[in-house]
Amino acid sequence: EASQRVQLVLITGGLGPTKDDITKKTLAEYMGDHLISDPETLRNIEDMMTARNIAMNPLNVKQAEVLEHATVIRNSCGTAPGMWFQKDQVLYVSMPGVPFEMKTMMQYEILPRLQQLFNGQFIQHKTLLVTGIPESALALMIEKWEDNLPSSIALAYLPSSGIIRLRLTGNGTDRNKIDQQISQAVSELRPILGLHLLSENDESPEQLVAKMLTEKKLMVATAESCTGGNIARLLTSISGSSAYYMGSIVAYSNDVKIKMLQVKASDIEQHGAVSKEVVTQMAENVCRLMGTDFGIATSGVAGPTGGTPEKPVGTVWVAVASPSKTITEMFRFGNNRENNIQRASTAAFRMLAEQLSSFSL
Repeated sequence: EASQRVQLVLITGGLGPTKDDITKKTLAEYMGDHLISDPETLRNIEDMMTARNIAMNPLNVKQAEVLEHATVIRNSCGTAPGMWFQKDQVLYVSMPGVPFEMKTMMQYEILPRLQQLFNGQFIQHKTLLVTGIPESALALMIEKWEDNLPSSIALAYLPSSGIIRLRLTGNGTDRNKIDQQISQAVSELRPILGLHLLSENDESPEQLVAKMLTEKKLMVATAESCTGGNIARLLTSISGSSAYYMGSIVAYSNDVKIKMLQVKASDIEQHGAVSKEVVTQMAENVCRLMGTDFGIATSGVAGPTGGTPEKPVGTVWVAVASPSKTITEMFRFGNNRENNIQRASTAAFRMLAEQLSSFSL
């Protein structure tokens, strides 16, 4: 069905060794081809198994089978090879379904080959990170700007927990013209978004603050309650995080807040753990105790239980301490626990980025 309306069909998944992996067999039938064992692919699988200290078995050997008349695409991250073939002027590319394997193959193998084939048309993307505003409010804010975009530029809203990605896509035959149009559009959008614009690069909030901390040679520590170590996990998911991240205290109980973070018991009793007073001390004290430049702290009601009329589920306090000041914000998120944890983490990164942008040694 797809081949009747397009020149290129990209297929992911079903290349594994188990009985439910039927893509290669189905493609062989569709192409009128048959499967053969590819020696180079088999060597790649054997080398990968040896490096992982895993014994080869018949199913691993079977993964080296490919369509006889296909061009084999090496999988540098896994055992399932990709395949590139053509039928009736339509190009087909079959890739593994494991996301990081597919993405690597797409970036380093498929896209360069496609660019050589379709070199007359250019597609350029520019993605901006926007935070602190609902999608509907953002659409109203930038409506006039969006209506005046050139016809060659398309805009997509890509929302996730606490972040909206605005992706500008330009296409045409003149790359310089596309770049200029996108740059002009971003220049006009920048003052409209103001502080809601977190980044002009397609990067995660944790990647943004990691870059800023590294460039300024600054360190951060975290004291997490409702986020349960999620901020620490995100920061340490980046290679080289030891250059800017010292460590964390996951102070889920009040006893840990008092004994390890030295939060005043009287403040917890008077204001509650989910309060400006407590989260401020958490941020400032973890900064002092770990000897870092910045401290991040979270305390809230992640849900779906535990809320009160005064502090309903989704109430979160976030604090970021620096050598000069501590900023705190209170948020009212929703009833979904996972979403609340992610949105609180994103808010913390946004607040840290704001502090870092104006910080000078």
